[in-house]
Amino acid sequence: MSAGPAGTPHWDPAELPPQPPLHGVVTADVAVVGAGLAGLACAYHLAERAPGLDVAVVDASRPAAGASGRGTGLLGPRAGPSIDRAVQRFGPRTARRMHQASVRAVEDVLDLCARLDARCGLRPGAQLMATRSRAGLTALARQARAYRGLDLDVPVLSPLGIRARVGVPYSAGLLHRTAATLDPAALTCALARACAAKGVRFYGESPLRAVRAGDLVGSELVFPHGRLYAGQTVVAVNSAAQPLDLPVGTVLPLEVYAIATAPVRRTAYEALGGRDGYAVVDAVPTAPYFRTLPDGGLVAGGGTVTVPVGLGTDRLRAARERAWDWLGHWLRALHPDLRDARVLHRWSGRIGMTGDGLPVVGPVRGLPDVWYIGGCCGHGLALSVAHGAHVAAALLGEPEPGDPLPWHRSAAPRMPVQGLGRPLLRATLDTLCRHTRRTC
Repeated sequence: MSAGPAGTPHWDPAELPPQPPLHGVVTADVAVVGAGLAGLACAYHLAERAPGLDVAVVDASRPAAGASGRGTGLLGPRAGPSIDRAVQRFGPRTARRMHQASVRAVEDVLDLCARLDARCGLRPGAQLMATRSRAGLTALARQARAYRGLDLDVPVLSPLGIRARVGVPYSAGLLHRTAATLDPAALTCALARACAAKGVRFYGESPLRAVRAGDLVGSELVFPHGRLYAGQTVVAVNSAAQPLDLPVGTVLPLEVYAIATAPVRRTAYEALGGRDGYAVVDAVPTAPYFRTLPDGGLVAGGGTVTVPVGLGTDRLRAARERAWDWLGHWLRALHPDLRDARVLHRWSGRIGMTGDGLPVVGPVRGLPDVWYIGGCCGHGLALSVAHGAHVAAALLGEPEPGDPLPWHRSAAPRMPVQGLGRPLLRATLDTLCRHTRRTC
């Protein structure tokens, strides 16, 4: 595995609870490995719904150090493949339930922000998926027909309708009303503090080395300087499950890139929807996107994704520089008054991608009392919180009503990662990215 992501995010570190490294032998009713949004949401709901339950959260670094603190803060619906492909694969009823679940996930994060009184720069505002290309128009037309056929409220925007919101000459778009932008690191840290206030214990700088079935019940978790014995375990480590040899299929780490500017000229900021906090995602496969910041700056992301597995340090560094330079050029081309926009932050993060574009949220085969959460495929801000709540309810014997969703499963498909299988991986990712509107 290559070194971790690079650069310094726009988001400042926030106050966190004490997190001593795990030493010696420790026990807990529930162990949560991974202090990102999924793991912390799970711990929070466990502590809130079952006061007195002994919950321990262990992280290889600290809360918000991973993907949850290195995102770009776009809170919006959509889960898995595009809605038209979801209809083809799962049928209209399930596709509709998938979209509705993703909308509820956004609403739950908005509610969580209010309950935590989280100072995370939350700005409710619509999210636009727009395009300027023929291929994008074709893709959006298929999605629009599917949304209408399922009686879902995702209106089509004409060029004039888009220009009324953001001053960029897009050809057409879809409007997701239930959306927002926020500081993802601040939300993650607020959730960590709320967990600590409810009695959750934290251990930091303790990477998980192995997960084994306990001699009698539960699990034995092995760390560099100690062991944790837990009645139930939640492994919310996303693509870091691969080195652990967990049988959850392939959750491939993909490195994604972002930049943030200093406050830009007022004319450009207002033209790009600054007052209303819009986020705009391009519908073409390269999928660059932008959002406004409360301080008058902009964030841009997407455009390039790198498979870091097996990539040397020099090649990975060069890929990062190309990605950040490309984003800067793309952002400055959005509006004439952005030509001198100054980039203050450049950073990368790792998302978990699966071969079919669906997350994995379920019990781990062969390891009783162990659950895994990961593979949100770039839509993790809302989904991670929802997945954590889902697993907490399952552990407490209070499963959510209704049929399981397609991502409530124990494993993703296997994909070739290294060696002779790498060209096949490249082809698989190219196909997947066309289907999910992301670049790989």
